[in-house]
Amino acid sequence: WETRPVSAFPQLFTWEEIRIHNGRGQGQEQWLVIDRKVYDVSRFSKQHPGGSRVISHYAGQDATDAFVAFHNDKSLVKKYLKSLLIGELAPDQPSFESNKKKSLLEDFRELRCAIEKMGLLKPNYAFFFLIFLHLLVLDAASWLVVWYFGISLAPFLVGIAFFTVIQMGWFQHDLGHCSVFRKPKWNRLLQIVVINVLKGLPASWWNHLHNQHHAKPNCFRKDPDLNMHPLLFSLGKTLSMELGKKKKKFMPYNYQHKYFICDILLVHLGGIRDTIKCFCVYLPRYLESTWFIWVSQMNHIPMDIDYDKNKDWVSTQLHATCNVNQSLFNDWFTGHLNFQIEHHLFPTMPRHNYWKVAPLVKGLCDKHGIEYKSKTLLTAFVDILHSLKDSGEHWLEAYLHG
Repeated sequence: WETRPVSAFPQLFTWEEIRIHNGRGQGQEQWLVIDRKVYDVSRFSKQHPGGSRVISHYAGQDATDAFVAFHNDKSLVKKYLKSLLIGELAPDQPSFESNKKKSLLEDFRELRCAIEKMGLLKPNYAFFFLIFLHLLVLDAASWLVVWYFGISLAPFLVGIAFFTVIQMGWFQHDLGHCSVFRKPKWNRLLQIVVINVLKGLPASWWNHLHNQHHAKPNCFRKDPDLNMHPLLFSLGKTLSMELGKKKKKFMPYNYQHKYFICDILLVHLGGIRDTIKCFCVYLPRYLESTWFIWVSQMNHIPMDIDYDKNKDWVSTQLHATCNVNQSLFNDWFTGHLNFQIEHHLFPTMPRHNYWKVAPLVKGLCDKHGIEYKSKTLLTAFVDILHSLKDSGEHWLEAYLHG
């Protein structure tokens, strides 16, 4: 990485100067701020281990809390930052844009320090060993049932049921967030085994997309989970009305809440013809994909969806996520992603500690007048369809009368 010289008296910048270096102007330079220090990541973004886009999404913005949330070994990462340092915020420049945001972020950072002291960011190896063991048992059971009882209908369906259980997907998700082992390299190594070998998907591809999602959830053009828009779905009021006013009609969006399940089928199976020809091969994949999509989207689609408004880390995560009530079944069924709020605020936290930190996060929200949403599992699923229906109606109204 190229080292830019910094004098004994660091160059001082204003927020106005920093914001224009957002990757779209000034020769597409990308600057960001971490702990009031200004870094030029224009070239480094392409070499960033977490993917080029995730760091670019914070160009022209303060990335302090995102940096802390994504990196466990901050002392190691800060060594690499030295070569990218170009200056600091001027003394008259605020660290936060408003007093309300300052108070919220200061309280959140105090909460994170308390959580670290409580040891809630450290993994319980016994817990994850049992998770890994039980998913291997389920996977082996699916093949043993078919091998022992044959491929008649009943054993086949039982085998499908075992094979469909998506616990392996949740486990690789833990590994992708480096929450199973303390050292990132061990997480990455086992993740390759689980997702590359056992699931047949590239770990690097998944990490690159998922890191972006966590950096800017529910932000158009920055959250890859919204890339289906507008070819299949119209999401959120703002973008739905924008599509309607432009007379865009890739799909009949006013019916999207009805064709949601059918589109999952087409997207994951590659078409009806392949589904019919390869039913036995694709059925487990379809069931697993459907399970994954309903669980992953129940926490996000019903929430705020818009362009990036450069909100602080806490507000960004809370406005884009909601929880599902805790129970043994919900914890297992969702891979503890029913605690989506805690997961997004602390993405490297081991999932077995979400329930411990949840009351502390709720207390923070209550103090600052922020709604802490938690629903039943069924309500969360139904809200996906309600949200799609509302967005479709906004699109139709703008399409007809905009």
